[in-house]
Amino acid sequence: MPSKAGAPTLVFLEVGGKRTFASAAAWPGWCRAGKNEHAALEALAAYAPRYAAVAKLAKVPFPNEATNFKVVERLKGNATTDFGAPGIPAKAEADPLTAAQIKRMCDLAEACWIYLDKVVAKAPASLRKGPRGGGRDRDAMFDHILGAEVEYAKRIGTRLKQPDGRDRAAVGAFRKAILESFSRPNREEKWSVSYAVRRTAWHALDHAWEIEDRSTT
Repeated sequence: MPSKAGAPTLVFLEVGGKRTFASAAAWPGWCRAGKNEHAALEALAAYAPRYAAVAKLAKVPFPNEATNFKVVERLKGNATTDFGAPGIPAKAEADPLTAAQIKRMCDLAEACWIYLDKVVAKAPASLRKGPRGGGRDRDAMFDHILGAEVEYAKRIGTRLKQPDGRDRAAVGAFRKAILESFSRPNREEKWSVSYAVRRTAWHALDHAWEIEDRSTT
């Protein structure tokens, strides 16, 4: 649920043995990791200007005081957390949503995809390698994102075929089907839809930012 003007940004902390994720509860996709709680919150704050660009695409006002954080849930992480993904739904994500909250959530998720598409369109096919010489190149990473979204959609009862990442119409139809599933969140599935949106938006945006960073020399 969005915060009122001047109110703190509510944050979920997922604490694993080796890694902690900080996720802004009302801002799908704004989620960063660190070695501990302090480092995760610092990383979340550092990415606020980058996430503001996503909120702008969604036409959702992003508060100037967005980095005034309030931790509202601490979640015990698991192997997924330590591997590198926010893998635990928050209790609050099981709460029913209003129509306005659903629309806002879907608008922000769609904005993460739009942001990703803009980044991919500008990026070179071959990306700078990581410090250990690894990392997917642009097209392989985009296909990886689509493949993950197929699996995420299954967790909320939606079965889809992965589209060819080069077929923009097919990708658009695929995402439309996911958004339609997101728009019916008040039902029981393996994942709450609020968590599915958070996980989907995080994954798309995390790789969008990775592509941006690895596009530079």
